[in-house]
Amino acid sequence: MKKVLALLMVLVISVFMFTGCSKETATEQPDGQANEQQKEENKDPVNIIATGNGWDSQMLHNEIAKLIVENAYEGYTFETSTGSSTMNWQALVSGDIDIDIESWTDNVVSYPDDLANGDVVDIGVLVPDSNQGVYVPRYVIEGDAERGIEPMAPDLKTVEDLKKYADLFPDDEDESMGRIYGGIPGWMADEILYKKYEYYGLDEMYKYTRLGSEATLFASLVSAYNLGEPWVGYCYEPTWVSGKLDIVLLEDAPYDPDLYIEGKCAYPSQELKIVTSRNFAEKAPELLEFFTKYKTGSAVISEALAYLDETKATHEEAAKWLLKEHDNLLDEWLPKDKADKVRAIL
Repeated sequence: MKKVLALLMVLVISVFMFTGCSKETATEQPDGQANEQQKEENKDPVNIIATGNGWDSQMLHNEIAKLIVENAYEGYTFETSTGSSTMNWQALVSGDIDIDIESWTDNVVSYPDDLANGDVVDIGVLVPDSNQGVYVPRYVIEGDAERGIEPMAPDLKTVEDLKKYADLFPDDEDESMGRIYGGIPGWMADEILYKKYEYYGLDEMYKYTRLGSEATLFASLVSAYNLGEPWVGYCYEPTWVSGKLDIVLLEDAPYDPDLYIEGKCAYPSQELKIVTSRNFAEKAPELLEFFTKYKTGSAVISEALAYLDETKATHEEAAKWLLKEHDNLLDEWLPKDKADKVRAIL
């Protein structure tokens, strides 16, 4: 019984000592300061969501942005929302997505109204000019003496001229029809191209073939190019394939914004922009300065995409390679201390 009482006394004394120490520790700093420190420790990082529409150049830009946002700045995470460009644009307008890097705004029907209404904000021009449309390998028109290829369609100049050459581009499953490769399902450019296909009457002699991804579309072009065979379909710049292969953009009626959406004229040579939601500046004011300075060019991006293709690197690896090969870009985009933080993780 004496041992039990002694043990209880020890426990009671220990509780008082622990309580006393706790109170003493708490009084070492003002309550306000302790509360602020606790709030800071419990503060969740701000998550930035970017569009992930599925093409290589945008995926590369997203990885570059992720490296910088998560390493040069504190308190941010960066992720992408995979989906069609149409769905992602609507999410940007509603504020569920924060930023669209490499935004092909001329392909977005609602863009002028969305901008005027303040639902989206232009914060910079990523690439000053970029082309898209219907392409063929140059040897289809001009031949290639070094490869022993004779001109196949010397009079092919415009999209409408394709009506004369359906036999040159036979469909694998029905050789009585030609084949034209469309864009990627869900891309706004593909919707416009399909209207063009119908407007010029190409639907009477060509099958419109949509492949499942940019990779398979480009693989079909590369395969035909390596064999010296005819190919016609959608492509755009900058891409690794336009950087490595000699391809020609077919002419079309001069661009007219009123006719463009109906597929009745050429795609515009357009600025590729960085567009944010209406709330981005308030949500991430530090990042706004970076993204307004974030500019690249077709040549630099095509170079990195060629590296990605040749080495079979991931987009993250290609992003790191680009930043090491073009180290000066970090100083153009960031203050020195933040640029050095990115260099440290490269």
